[in-house]
Amino acid sequence: MPNDLPDLDGYDRKILAALVEEGRLSMTELARRVGLTKSPVQARVKRLEESGVISGYRAVLSPIRMGLAHVAFVEVRLSDTREAALRAFNRAVRALPEIEECYMVAGGFDYLLKVRTRDISDYRRVMGEKISALPHVAATSTYVAMEAVQEAGGVISPPV
Repeated sequence: MPNDLPDLDGYDRKILAALVEEGRLSMTELARRVGLTKSPVQARVKRLEESGVISGYRAVLSPIRMGLAHVAFVEVRLSDTREAALRAFNRAVRALPEIEECYMVAGGFDYLLKVRTRDISDYRRVMGEKISALPHVAATSTYVAMEAVQEAGGVISPPV
């Protein structure tokens, strides 16, 4: 973690929480919600963007409504864990749109993937043609999700 983390006060946290909830708020509405006037809120948002606390804005899509209801988590063990092999695996994973998330982990395997597809037969195709063909893959184990109890969608709300 960088040592130059920005100091976030209560207003900053309220701004971030409001934008996480609804990123398309106007500055006027954001100011009303956090209890400041528009100018200080604009300055704070600009500072949060410039410091990298706010790294961007995006639309959050519904995977279910897009026909991507099947979620599987895949443990991946590599045959080679030297730096060049890790870089090659990482690069190849980023090119597969079905892999929604990928984490290098410490433990009995090397990576944990979150894979989203239409259904189990689509997942089988992705596993056989794409994931198994990733560089240095030695073994995989799949766990199929039955229900999403809580999904972040890549957004974390800061404590207020």
